[in-house]
Amino acid sequence: MAQLHIITPVKDSLETTKQVMDSVLQSEISTEFSYTIYNDFSNEINTRELKTAALEKNFSLVNLEEITEHPSPNYLLVLQMAQLAALKDNADLLIIESDVVVNKNTIQTLINLSETLSKPGLIAAVTTDKHGVINFPYLFARNFEKGVVNTRKRLSFCCTLITNQFLKTYSFTQLDPEKSWYDVHISHKATELGFSNYLITNLPVLHQPHSSRPWKQLKYVNPLKYYWNKMIHKRDKI
Repeated sequence: MAQLHIITPVKDSLETTKQVMDSVLQSEISTEFSYTIYNDFSNEINTRELKTAALEKNFSLVNLEEITEHPSPNYLLVLQMAQLAALKDNADLLIIESDVVVNKNTIQTLINLSETLSKPGLIAAVTTDKHGVINFPYLFARNFEKGVVNTRKRLSFCCTLITNQFLKTYSFTQLDPEKSWYDVHISHKATELGFSNYLITNLPVLHQPHSSRPWKQLKYVNPLKYYWNKMIHKRDKI
């Protein structure tokens, strides 16, 4: 029985996904864990590659097209399925996105902190670019002190552990199905329910933003066009 469930939602972006899965599977982890990739309607070629990798590297692969007809993104379904699986094993849940590469000690450090911090709800590793500079979505943390920071600001799901205690307290069936992403809501819900959220600013992970949805790069190069697309096409609802 796994004490930690690690998941990576994937939508194409095969090259970064391979980096992510290798970084997870090569991590130094003393805790029993399971690793599941949720394939959210990747194209046929990438789905075939993921199936091959799952057999070779011994991780679980869930192809959402076999479960739902709802178009990508299916983050709500992923969160609900992952919560049920983690609760069944009485395990914590660690989300590592398909554009985030962890270091060998990242996962075990998050596990250790979950056992020592005061009533943790969410615990997140800070994201950086390839030069080690804190990047999106944690630009607000560039002036934070180094170490463990108890914060009421929202934590992203780039590399975030959600504790079993919080999973038992709040059911993801209550999440708004009209939205696309849930990190803001879940962050705020954790503090609302009396938990503390922690950002670990001396535990960096490499973030290569939006590799699976290139249109979101517009946020940085042409924000007016990005927000126009978001409004007109009803994308990226938070």
